[in-house]
This record gives sequence, structure tokens and C-alpha cells, in this order.
Amino acid sequence: MAGRRGAVGRAGSAMALGALLVGVCALSGCAGDGDGPKGADASAVQRLLDQRAHAVVAGDLPVYRSTGSAEPGLLDDLSEVPLDSWQYRLTHLKRSGSRATATAELRYRIDGYDRAPVVAERRLTLGHGEDGWYVTGDRPAKKAGEQLWEQGPVTAVRGERSLVLGVGTPRSELRSYARLADEAVPSVQRAWGGDWARRIVVLVPESLNEMGELLGAPAAGYQGIAAVTTGEAGGPRTAPADRVILNPEAYGLLGEVGKQVVLTHETAHVATRRATSAATPLWLSEGYADWAGYRESDRTPRQAAPELRRAVQQGVAPGGLPGDADFGFSGDSAKLARAYESGWLACRMIADRWGEAKLNAFYTAVGGHKERAGAVDGALRQALGIDEQEFVAQWRAYVRSELG
Repeated sequence: MAGRRGAVGRAGSAMALGALLVGVCALSGCAGDGDGPKGADASAVQRLLDQRAHAVVAGDLPVYRSTGSAEPGLLDDLSEVPLDSWQYRLTHLKRSGSRATATAELRYRIDGYDRAPVVAERRLTLGHGEDGWYVTGDRPAKKAGEQLWEQGPVTAVRGERSLVLGVGTPRSELRSYARLADEAVPSVQRAWGGDWARRIVVLVPESLNEMGELLGAPAAGYQGIAAVTTGEAGGPRTAPADRVILNPEAYGLLGEVGKQVVLTHETAHVATRRATSAATPLWLSEGYADWAGYRESDRTPRQAAPELRRAVQQGVAPGGLPGDADFGFSGDSAKLARAYESGWLACRMIADRWGEAKLNAFYTAVGGHKERAGAVDGALRQALGIDEQEFVAQWRAYVRSELG
């Protein structure tokens, strides 16, 4: 976690900065051009960060240390991660005498898995000496999540269609997750099709607390949540890459079928990301992911929707589809489960009555709207030939017939 390692002094300048930058852009990518801060200091700091990025990708410890470092073990912690690129783009710089603070956008890609980079905001502290600028601290910016390697040495396991990266988890356990992920990818492809990477990267932190650190959020909000997917909804192929993050405490309690369903669910989020937008309600995005997760399992609605079944049997079946707020991690696990189960049965109904191709067409049509208002109704009319009122009425009857 942040602050796990103590600060160290600058290791000394291995060679002149200008000489080191020869070939840096080809390997790590130089980010000095653009709308960042201007001036001699900013240019010098950006060159320093380009040098640092080159050293990370190349695994060049002497050069990395020459840039100054508060994380001398970073290259060791990253040694098993197959980096394709790593670059910083300076976004803000404030100098005070021989010290400075800065923010930078870190972009990195994993070789063979990321079409586009992961993007993370970093807060840097810098010092200035006779040889120029050097880094004294490199941490996540406020409200930004940690990177996995900031929590310790990363163990990497490559699957046929997956890469599992873990900290503090036995390699044998990571291999079992890779096998499940390798099964999830083709399962989602059979359900969704479409143009997506067809590979996933799974992160396995050591504990729930570390999961929260990766997400930049309180860990308590994810207690009982087996996994989440990070990523940017909608957008072009250059949208930041997704990561599936497991909660080792909750995921570890699941049986083999449950683990498979969860990983397939999260993989569905990766596959549908470009078709998901602000117009897509959570009942649809989460319901579709659950539908993909259960699609090739033998779980019946009565088995897979126990909380909703209980509500139906008690005569308090929902009158409408869940709102986005119903999916909040509020601590009411039963309410959250009913929201997921409701969305799943809505998507299952579409697949049963109109076919899987129509379900995919409906999902895509909703995401194609520019705003939430009218998106579901318009997509229902376009893809299924019914309006939202009729759809909800059919869904309510479907819930009662499947769970009553």
C-alpha cells in the first residue's frame, strides 16, 4: 500500500539526462507534447519522467534510481508484469525553491492484453539539485486508486485468454483463477459476440482492504462483493482498459460454479463496455452480465434468485424494475441481491421470448442513446416491438411464473 516503503535519497546521476533520452520515446512513449504546463521547469520534469518511464519498461534499475525514487523496489515488484508501454504526462507543476509538487497522468499497457492503456492520476514530489530535478515521491493522486504493485511483489500467471496478477496469493491459486477466466472468455463470446479484446486481466489483491485501495474507495463498501470490473463505459477503442478485481475474501467462499459465474459476469462487462453508456440503466448492464454468467450453467431461477423468490412468496414482488440506487453497496445485502436478480430475469425473459440476438440488439440500442430519458422505451420499441409499460408488465408476470 502507499507509504509501505520508506523514502530514499537520490541514487546519483548515472549519466547525462539528454543521453539517456535517446530511444526513450520508442519504448515508453514521450508525453511532453500537449496541453500540460509550460516553461523550462515543466520541460525538464517531463524529460525526467520520460527517462523514468523508459527505465520501468526496460527494467533498468541504475537508470531508474538515477531519476530519484521513493519506491526502490518497484522494478522488483513489477518484474513479472509484461509491460508493453509506460508513460507519464505532466498535468500540473508547482515549484517552491528547490522542491516541487506535480500531478501526472500515468498510462501503461500490458503486452498482449490491452488495446488501450490503463490511465491513473499520480501525485509526484520532486527535488532540485546540481544535476537537475529528481523524484522524491510517486503516489496515487487524491481519490485515485493504488496500482497492484504498490501493494507488494506481483505474481503473474498467463492463461490462454487471460492474465492473472496477484499479490500475496499462491501461484497455484492464481492458476486456478486463470483456468476459470479462460473459460469465461469464450462463454461471453458465444453470448455477446462483437468486437472486443477477448482477453481479460484479473487482479487479485491480498485482502478486502487492499481491494479498496485499488479502487480508491472504502473497503467496507465491497464487503460481500466477490468481484468488480473497472473501466470507462462507452467511448472508442481507445477508452481506458478494463480490469477485473477480485475480493479474495468473498470470492474465496464461493464454490466452483459460483466462481465461474462471477468471472463470466465480470468478463461480460469487459465485452459490453463499448456498447454501455450513461443511457444504460444498471438493471440492464448488471442483468445482462448475470445472464451471460448463468447462461451455460444449470442453475434455475429458483436457485439463482433466492431473495427475489422469497419476496414473491411473501407477496411483495417488485412493482417495477430496480433503479440505479438499488445497486448501491449500502449494506443491505438482500436488497442488493433482489436488484441483481430482477435485472437478470428481465434479460433472461428477453432471451427466452425474443431470442439472444434480440437481447443483444436491445442492449446495444439502449447504449446508443445520448441520454437516459426515453432510452429503454425507445430501444424496446426498436428491438422488441413493445413499449416500456408492456415490458414491465410482462416482466412482472415472468417473475411470478418463474419464482412463485
